[in-house]
Parts: sequence; structure tokens; C-alpha cells
Amino acid sequence: MKKTYKIDVDCAACANKMEVAANKTEGVKECVVNFMALKMKVEFEEGADVDKVMEAVRANCKKVEDDCEIFL
Repeated sequence: MKKTYKIDVDCAACANKMEVAANKTEGVKECVVNFMALKMKVEFEEGADVDKVMEAVRANCKKVEDDCEIFL
């Protein structure tokens, strides 16, 4: 399953940190962050609980960039 989320982040480097953190999250097959569009596209592993995975993604992103936001 693939979903797109609106994000709020200040710079391209921060967006890259978010992408790396999201890709390391269990349940995420692939994540791509587009800083110019302020979008995060996430492909989930088969059978993953999307809501739980996205809460983990948000927590992991906050660890590397505390002022970022993902609108779920």
C-alpha cells in the first residue's frame, strides 16, 4: 500500500533527514520526501498497520528534526 502525506519542514537537508529516518522505520518498504512539494510518499510492507507505522515514522523524524511535522 502506498500513501502520500503533507509535511512541514524548513529546508531540503531537513527533508533528507526525514526521508532517511522514515526508511529505517519498521513497516516502511520505501519512503520518498519531496521538499519542493512538501510531500512524503510512503510504501508500506505487506500487512503493516499503517497507523502504527506512521506514528513510528513521525517519532523517528522528530528525533532527527524536532520542528518537522507530518500531517496524518
